[in-house]
Parts: sequence; C-alpha cells; structure tokens
Amino acid sequence: MKLVIASDIHGSAYWTERLVAAIHTEAPTHIVLLGDLLYHGPRNDLSKDYAPKRVIPLLRELANDYQVVAVRGNCDAEVDQMVLSFPLMSDFAELVDSGGRSLFFTHGHVFGAGYHNSVDCLPQLRAGTAVVFGHTHHKVNEAMVRYPELWAFNPGSVSIPKDGTHSFGVYQDGQFSHRILGETEVEEYAGM
Repeated sequence: MKLVIASDIHGSAYWTERLVAAIHTEAPTHIVLLGDLLYHGPRNDLSKDYAPKRVIPLLRELANDYQVVAVRGNCDAEVDQMVLSFPLMSDFAELVDSGGRSLFFTHGHVFGAGYHNSVDCLPQLRAGTAVVFGHTHHKVNEAMVRYPELWAFNPGSVSIPKDGTHSFGVYQDGQFSHRILGETEVEEYAGM
C-alpha cells in the first residue's frame, strides 16, 4: 500500500495541478485528502489562482483513477459533497496497512493531535496508531509527546503553507515522508 496524503488545498487550481502531476508520478494505491479542499475560509487569504470550479474536475478525475479516502475539514460544506465524486463528510476515516498498523485520518478541528492550532482530542486508539491530520498547515512527522505510543503526521498544506513550503505526504512501507511541491517539480523533504 502506498498513500499520497494531501490537505488544505483551499481552492487553488495552480497548486492542485501540481499536486495531480505529483500524484501521477508517485503512483499510489490510495489518495488521502484531509479536508479543506475547495474554499479558503474566513481566516485565510485567497490561495494562488483561487478557482474552486477548476479544482472540482481535477479532484473528480483523481477519483476516477485512484481510490480516494477523504475527511471533512472546517472549510468543507455539504455543497462540496454535491460536486465531488467521493465521500467527504466524515470527521475521520481509518485504514489498516498490510503490517497491521492503524492509520487514523482526520482534519484536526474535531479530532486532533494537539499540534499548532489543532484540537487535542482523540478517541481511544491502539498503540502504534498513526494520527494523520491537516488543519494547521505545518508539517509534522514524529512520535507524540503527550501520547508516545502514537505517531503524528501532518503533510502540511498544498496551497497555503504556514511553514513556508507547499507540500503533501507519502506513506509507504510503514514510513511517512514529506514531498515539497515546487513551481516545476517535486522534491523530497529531508527536514524531519
């Protein structure tokens, strides 16, 4: 199983096009979208090339080519579900990898790992579970301090990063890594 994990697209056609190209290069078995896909929300500036109507067909095409797992972000609404071709309205989703590791996906505003401005509220999770969240627009890849038996991973933000680099994540062979979206190519992030 190879996952591409992306969050906080916020309606940017420019960065979604780069993400789609990177996804085709990565050739994952699943795409995980951690919410805030189409709209910018009242606290964010408009993303580069803000065009939700252009993002919709790009995301729908991905769902034709890959299995998509998606969760609802704080900027996602029921109308978004009406225009997207994959379920989006759940506050969390879970997958178990081939090694038996649980992956708990959430946006970070209802359930969260307590990093940056995400809530510190998790359901009871098995030791070894990875909590995979968005919302903060900051990359994370580490054992949780408060819950050392859990792992925290945040792919950062595709379009409105608060830590300086547009990014997404990859999960393969039990390991998480970040990829930086550049203007023309994707780089692996070795900073964590």
